[in-house]
Amino acid sequence: MLIGNKGKFFAMIFGVALTSLIITQQSSIFVGLMSRTVGFIFDTPLPDLWVMDPKVQFVDDIKPMQDTKLLQVRGVQGVEWAVPLYKGSIRARLANGTFQTCNVIGLDDATLVGGPPTMVSGRVADLRLADSVIVDEAAAQGKLAKPGPTPQSPKTPLKIGDLLELNDNRAVVVGIARTTRTFQSQPIVYTTYSRATRFAPRERKLLSFILAKVKPGEDFTEVARRINGQTGLAAYTAPQLKGLTIRYFMKNTGIPINFGIAVGLGFLVGVAIVGQTFYSFITDNMRYLGILKAMGAKNNVLFTMIILQTFLVGALGSGIGMGIASLTSIISKNSELAFYMPWQIPVVTVLATTLITLLTTIFSLWKVIRLEPGIVFRG
Repeated sequence: MLIGNKGKFFAMIFGVALTSLIITQQSSIFVGLMSRTVGFIFDTPLPDLWVMDPKVQFVDDIKPMQDTKLLQVRGVQGVEWAVPLYKGSIRARLANGTFQTCNVIGLDDATLVGGPPTMVSGRVADLRLADSVIVDEAAAQGKLAKPGPTPQSPKTPLKIGDLLELNDNRAVVVGIARTTRTFQSQPIVYTTYSRATRFAPRERKLLSFILAKVKPGEDFTEVARRINGQTGLAAYTAPQLKGLTIRYFMKNTGIPINFGIAVGLGFLVGVAIVGQTFYSFITDNMRYLGILKAMGAKNNVLFTMIILQTFLVGALGSGIGMGIASLTSIISKNSELAFYMPWQIPVVTVLATTLITLLTTIFSLWKVIRLEPGIVFRG
């Protein structure tokens, strides 16, 4: 019965696959975007606590502090060490005269804590050289690449030894790093804290964050409470800062609503296509169901058969849809498209497609319950 009418069979599989594709793909892009908002935190795993102005709402909401706050944090009981970190936006002037805004990260001059997670070429220690900077790989090949002689000419990627101009200051590229893409997808430039504050526009306060390590055996929450009580600053663990950032974007942007609408429409499309097609499939096969009933088949036997048919369609469709969506992760690799599919997304997709098949089954079962075996003997 199921594969006898190949048109309806493939139409039902197509409906489930389309729903599975939309839910999986849109959910993965949403999660990918949210993960990019905390990409800088992922790339800085060493500190136990991030100390900042208490009015900071997310990791890119920089509210500079006085440098004296660093000494106060170092004096808090339970803090093993604390180092400064600068994070700000500085314009880079390219060879053709255009400007590109960059995220400049200034690391502690002595320890270089907070440096890039993976070096493609060069060493983090080379930041101690005069006027040195490290550029992220995507920017070196894209937005900060050297333009060709004509607009149509291909760009030349930055390499070690090339020069940049940051806020009218000379900077020498000493390394290329691989970093997590940020939400704004702006180039990331690493340098030392003292050099970053020289590159930055003159301000009275330039300290963005204080990265702190907790002494072994100390409780992170208790040390954070002490920092807040003695300095008036907010101290978060990395998971807390990630949660703070994601909650801000969830609450103050239209991203969740936009992706929620897309996922909801995908679900409704699946219900409409699969429901209508499967109901038509049951209607076309009423005569055969009537024969089975006339031969003594009980309703529960027919129910089992129909449920098996719907779940077979659901399994095939959801597998095809998720398989196609997974190809996006390969296509989007090293691109601007944010795509990240944790294991929870396939689980949610399977639950959604299961719900669709259950809804279509309920409507079909009601028609089977009311089926009279005598339909077989009618004209």
